[in-house]
Amino acid sequence: MVRNVIEYLIESARKYPHKIALTDEHGSITFAELDRRARKLANLILTECGDIKNQPIAVYMEKSAACITAFLGILYSGNFYSPLDLKMPVSRIERIMDVLQPVATVYNGKQPEHIETAGKMIPMQDAQQGGEMDYDDINYRRILDTDPVYVLFTSGSTGQPKGVVISHRSVIDYTEWLYEKFRFDEKVVFGNQAPFYFDNSILDIYSTLRNGCTMNVIPENLFIFPKKLIEYINLHKINTLFWVPSALIGVANAGVLSETRMERLEKVLFCGEVMPNKQLNIWRREYPDLLYANLYGPTEITDVCTYYVVERDFLDDEPLPIGFACENTEILVLNDADALVKEGEVGELCVRGSSLSMGYYGDFAKSAEVFVQNPLNDKYRDLIYRTGDLVKYNQYGEIVYICRKDYQIKHQGYRIELGEIETICSSLEGIGRVCAVYDDINKKIVLYCSLDSPDSGLTEKTIYQWLKQRLPNYMLPAVIYIMETLPVNANGKIDRVKLKEML
Repeated sequence: MVRNVIEYLIESARKYPHKIALTDEHGSITFAELDRRARKLANLILTECGDIKNQPIAVYMEKSAACITAFLGILYSGNFYSPLDLKMPVSRIERIMDVLQPVATVYNGKQPEHIETAGKMIPMQDAQQGGEMDYDDINYRRILDTDPVYVLFTSGSTGQPKGVVISHRSVIDYTEWLYEKFRFDEKVVFGNQAPFYFDNSILDIYSTLRNGCTMNVIPENLFIFPKKLIEYINLHKINTLFWVPSALIGVANAGVLSETRMERLEKVLFCGEVMPNKQLNIWRREYPDLLYANLYGPTEITDVCTYYVVERDFLDDEPLPIGFACENTEILVLNDADALVKEGEVGELCVRGSSLSMGYYGDFAKSAEVFVQNPLNDKYRDLIYRTGDLVKYNQYGEIVYICRKDYQIKHQGYRIELGEIETICSSLEGIGRVCAVYDDINKKIVLYCSLDSPDSGLTEKTIYQWLKQRLPNYMLPAVIYIMETLPVNANGKIDRVKLKEML
């Protein structure tokens, strides 16, 4: 039985010592070398910091294979990691560090400046100059499955970042389910898109370690050039993608799927935001034999708690289901009275199971707001996580995402899900991305759109007339703005906060 995720690495290094584990634009590293480098970093951490255990260590590095080495070295030392986004403002990094209070920060290249709470500074390059370290002397053997693997920071409504703490048990539970459901094996070559401070990367990283896969860290700039991206995928024999929908949408809208074939592609999985069927149908027409799966879940439940393998046809304006609960996970859809919803009723998606986070780092009060006692059980402690997402069941018993609870508005006496407006609008030929927001001051719906191409011929007026034929009057936007591109946040999702600030 696997007790901690380091055992995944040890086993793959034993079975596939000379197989490529990680590849990036700087080179490749085998499982045996990855294991050796991680142990040497662990040695340096313990030499510099003493016999520490279960302490936070920040990782201040550009996205690369070396980042994974840093994560594993920290875990080998018996501690847990927290990756930072180097592109975020220094003020936000400082706020994260104030919450985390790391005992050390692992960095590569230039030492981070102006961060007073970084702890002991540990350069990656120094780790490879240290001596070997025997397994028996490494702290990983003292790790429990309830100890943390990582802390990922998400945005907080108050402007204070929230650190989501995830345990070894949760990552193992997720990784084992992924293996059982999608049969990832040593032949899989992942094309990694997700930043390492974003929970989507957990699938790529730990499936690679568990199954002896190869993970290719795709250069970020290639996602701006879809044709070059496909050429890269072919060159590196990538056969499995787990991307945010924005990345898949960009490729579909560029029209390159019919021009350049991805020769080895087998599986396309996506998660992180709504995947419009219009763009998914483009992928499915060009690559009808691939496995497509829509995964859903917030950071607080170890990335994914529901899944839907796409097996039937959908119209462009239909919502794609988020499907069914993952193994060892239960989904409770609760109404305002905290009772299970009836057929056709919309409710909040709540989750119970081993996937649940340990809460927010250093913030028991915030944790208690969303990690709550199961209202259906009054006999013993039984925590659920309230996601804040509104869903319903369709006629097939599949869960369908509606919108964030925050995005459900009351307008002209009607309760409206802004996501429904977005789904309808995104099916219009020529539309790229869409986002509906509510102007609380002026009490009106505002719709932001981008176009597939400047030659689409669409205007604000033609979009409005098209929507008028498909939506009731009370759901029609009062204002439509066509933008060249919609702003996105660090994770590649549409930045709703920024759009609302533009009102």
